[in-house]
Amino acid sequence: MAAKALPMFPLGTVLFPNAPLPLHIFEPRYRELTETCLRGDGRFGVVLIERGREVGGGDSRFSVGTVAKIVEAARTPDGRYLLATQGVERLRVRRWLPDDPYPRADVEIIAEPKRIDARAAHQRVSVERLLARVLALLGRLDQRGPAVDAPRLDDDPVRASFQAAATAPIGPLDAQRLLEIDDPCDRFERLEAMLNDEVEVLEFRLGAG
Repeated sequence: MAAKALPMFPLGTVLFPNAPLPLHIFEPRYRELTETCLRGDGRFGVVLIERGREVGGGDSRFSVGTVAKIVEAARTPDGRYLLATQGVERLRVRRWLPDDPYPRADVEIIAEPKRIDARAAHQRVSVERLLARVLALLGRLDQRGPAVDAPRLDDDPVRASFQAAATAPIGPLDAQRLLEIDDPCDRFERLEAMLNDEVEVLEFRLGAG
């Protein structure tokens, strides 16, 4: 698949396809990136920062990320932007271009598999139940109820696996590992293991309390 140049936004979080991502844009170079996107098709790439910080540059970045699309934008009187964006599809960075004036890269779109193993249907149900269990346990732990409602996962296994990964209470490196998996069955399997581990930890903490 041919590579194309895309504005890039390295972040300390992972964006999955179809997931929402609100952004507060204040750094001048990313204001310029936003204005470029708003003049075009509204798309830019999001990748996780491997080392470094979001502000100031000089970071090291993972090569697999997600194309984001701006769905709503508001500009404040002092020039900042408040954006509502949504993940569209996965990307792979082929080559980073000079950060002038903002990060850019030649990227290729990662095609999702068309043929899915039949076990995905069972995995989807299992992960949906585990996710609900984890969120319920977290709600009991902080005594304020679940911070996030357990979703009903999409019938499409690719979308469902991304939806579950985006909702799961996992760290950015675990999320990045899930994003990089091509087969949704393998993604479900890895996520199921993570959620089972989390259930054990939460049940222990509740029992110890």
